[in-house]
Parts: sequence; structure tokens; C-alpha cells
Amino acid sequence: MNEYTYPILFGVIIGLATRIYMLKTDYRQYPTYLHGKVIHLSLAFIAAGLGTIAVPAIMEEEFAAITFLALAASQFRDVRNMERNTLTELDGYELVPRGSTYIEGIAIAFEGRNYLVIITSFLATLAYLVANFWVGLVVGIGAMLISHRLMTGGQIKDIVEIQYVKPHFKDAGLYVDNIYIMNIGLPERQKEVLQYGMGFILTPKNFNARTTIANLGQRQAILHDMSTALGVYRDSGTPALVPLAKRDLNDGRVGVFVLPQEQDLEIAMSILGQVPTLENAIRMPTEKIKEKVK
Repeated sequence: MNEYTYPILFGVIIGLATRIYMLKTDYRQYPTYLHGKVIHLSLAFIAAGLGTIAVPAIMEEEFAAITFLALAASQFRDVRNMERNTLTELDGYELVPRGSTYIEGIAIAFEGRNYLVIITSFLATLAYLVANFWVGLVVGIGAMLISHRLMTGGQIKDIVEIQYVKPHFKDAGLYVDNIYIMNIGLPERQKEVLQYGMGFILTPKNFNARTTIANLGQRQAILHDMSTALGVYRDSGTPALVPLAKRDLNDGRVGVFVLPQEQDLEIAMSILGQVPTLENAIRMPTEKIKEKVK
């Protein structure tokens, strides 16, 4: 044991605790119990070790050791590829798929959280060595809380107004409010749709939100999350019972049609509002307009 043993152990523990704090399995059941969590915690241990060891390496002027951080960045990019490939394979067996945009967002998030672990471990170890254990603990807990805040993104309810509208038919056309969803000709299917179907209108709060919810990946994420949380009344080979989201081309509103097994409007509204706003779907055309005005 030497002067760096306790600071290194401290930094690794803080980094691992940070990842545990950020690791959450919710209604989407990802990461899965137990093996999915073991993989992420193992990678977190490696990330915490890299971030911690960097501090003694710098103090001892062993700058060659810092190159391991560059190697780590390459390895954690493989984490993104692993998540992307796994989720893409699983997506083909979902009744309502996540979609490529949602999958890419999840993969990026898991990669990014390993970098947050590296930074947290680095700062906690640095504070320990420069000051003392208690300062390191305060810095570590502060970095942990900031990391948890950074992992949470926006939600649909932040950018749209949500309104429930009962689906209805005009001849064979299914509508949510005045937004056409699809054509269903069989009377038996029409009866099922009216019995189990729920419709929602998403009205964007601004022009940027209008462009964001127009993204097909964002709309697919809405359908997937609602169908996962509330169940879905369909099976393979029933195209008439597929949840859909369609745009009103005139004003940018989006009509959402779902067939939940749990017919609870309050829960459905809550789930819809909590659907994440995908980073890859966010668009800000007003910024470009401002540039042109200048």
C-alpha cells in the first residue's frame, strides 16, 4: 500500500456509486435483470478505475498513462455499438417497435454515462489528494448529483399540449379529431377499434416543437412507450390494429392512435406526457431563421 491506495479506492467507489445511481430499469425493462445490469456495472468499474488512476498518473508525471483514457473512449464507443445491435435485434420481435431513432438515443445515453463516471471519479480523487477525504466526498456527491441531472432529458409534455379525442370513423376512414389515421373496411375490425382505441392530439407549443414531433422516430417512440406501459390490443398479422401517429399538414398537430389493454385515461395521459424527447429528433429551425435575419 502507498499514499495513493485509499484515494484510488475512494475514486472507484464514488464512480461505481454514480453509475448505480444512474442505472434504472423502468417499465421498458431495459437494462434487463440481472445480466444486463452486470454488464453495465462491470463497464462502470472499468470507467471509474480509469478516471481515478489518471490523477496519480498526472501527479507522478507519468503522462504516458493518460493515453489509456483515449483507449477507453474507443472501448466505450463499442458499448454504443453493442447496445445498438442488441436493441435492433430485439426490435424485430416487438409488437410495436422502438424505431431506429429511439434505439440510437438509448445507445448514446449508455455510452455517455460511462464518460460521466470517468469525470466523477477523476474529480473526487483529485479533491481527495489536493485537500482531504471530506472535501473529496463532497465533490464526489456533487458530481454524482450533476451526472444524474445530465442523464435526464426533456419530455413530450414540455413541448406539446396533450388532448384526449375519441377515435371515430367516416365511412371506412379512421380519424382522431380531423386527422386521418388509416382505412379499415371490415366491420368487425371497426368495432374492435372503437372499443379499445384511444386517440390523442398533440399540439406543439412553438415552431421548434412542431418540427420535433414531425420526426418519424419521435412519433414511433410515443407509440412504443404507450404500448409498453399500457399493453397493446393486437398480435402479429393484424395490420388493422397497429397504433399509428399522423400529422395534420396544415398546423403541425399530431394525432396519436393507440389500442391499450389498460383503458385508464389518466394513466395514459401521464405516460404520454413522460415520453422522452429524443435528442436525435430535436430540431430548432428558428435558430436558422434568426441567423438569416441577422
